[in-house]
Amino acid sequence: MNYEQAIKNYLDAARAMLEKIDAAAVSAVMNALNAARRREAAIYIFGNGGSAATASHFASDFNKGVSEHLAQPFRFICLNDNIATVMAIANDIGYDAVFEFQLRGRITGRDLVIGISGSGNSANVLKAVELAKASGAATIGLTGYDGGKLAKLVDLSLHIPVMSMQITEDAHMIFDHLMMAVFCKTLCGIDHIKEE
Repeated sequence: MNYEQAIKNYLDAARAMLEKIDAAAVSAVMNALNAARRREAAIYIFGNGGSAATASHFASDFNKGVSEHLAQPFRFICLNDNIATVMAIANDIGYDAVFEFQLRGRITGRDLVIGISGSGNSANVLKAVELAKASGAATIGLTGYDGGKLAKLVDLSLHIPVMSMQITEDAHMIFDHLMMAVFCKTLCGIDHIKEE
């Protein structure tokens, strides 16, 4: 079977997604992240499924990739990384509480919360963000499709209006690597973008 046309169609959609990235919105999120780093705030991040993997990747890239070169590091905490905790909460309380329960008694108004949901309507992400807002913490949402409830709820939104979960998740990883690369250059003096 020849998959070339389907491959080209996906690549065309991915290229179109890149044109929809709002550089001003990304810059605003980067300023919020750097302000949280400077005040030594916790940065809580979480999502479901592929978004859980994205949240883990963000935490790794910022806690090691950027912070390795900083005297004052980022303090990312990925709430979906402790499987035992997530499963205990899901089993005993309910899946909708897996992130919100972990923030109870821990979140402060100094902290920053990043919820990732392709649809923008994941109940457990929304509950955690609602608790964060009630606690006075700053909130960021990464979404696709029409942004759902999350894009309207958060203080800062990185929204890609595409009707594809795969391309939405591609965009969310681009946000991670883009911000990491720019921080490495501006905060650490390391340029990961090489001229050809």
